[in-house]
Amino acid sequence: MNKKYVVRLAATERRELEIIVKKGKTVAYKIKHANMLLAADAEGPGWPDGRIAQAFSCHPRTVENLRRRFVLEGLEAALERKKQLRPSRQRVLDGKGEARLIALACSRPPKGRDRWTLKLLAEKLVLLEVVDTISDQTVRRTLKKTNCDHICSNVG
Repeated sequence: MNKKYVVRLAATERRELEIIVKKGKTVAYKIKHANMLLAADAEGPGWPDGRIAQAFSCHPRTVENLRRRFVLEGLEAALERKKQLRPSRQRVLDGKGEARLIALACSRPPKGRDRWTLKLLAEKLVLLEVVDTISDQTVRRTLKKTNCDHICSNVG
């Protein structure tokens, strides 16, 4: 079967990949991708996708995708992981929402309370229509990102 994307490594690319493989001082997926490209090289071993997939414990589609990225985008793109086009999930709090949360956490707690709890903060954000819904754990993670001791001592 003729491959649509045939890997043909230049001498400099082959040397670069061999250095990555021999050193072994980089992340594992890069070493694996380098080994797969070396095995797929038409001027070298020229292994079929099934054999490469079996040798490196991956799916044949992974090998196909690696070939395509190498041919269309170059060596650097093939060695890296594919970048996500859009986030898997939209953020609940944007910059303005985070600012409102921090301001709320620094404010006086409701009457009858000594301090703000995460649940109280979440409920208040919904009440103020900053967000439609939010969990107390999202509030916790957002406050934790700020690394502000003043807030941490205020929030329960």
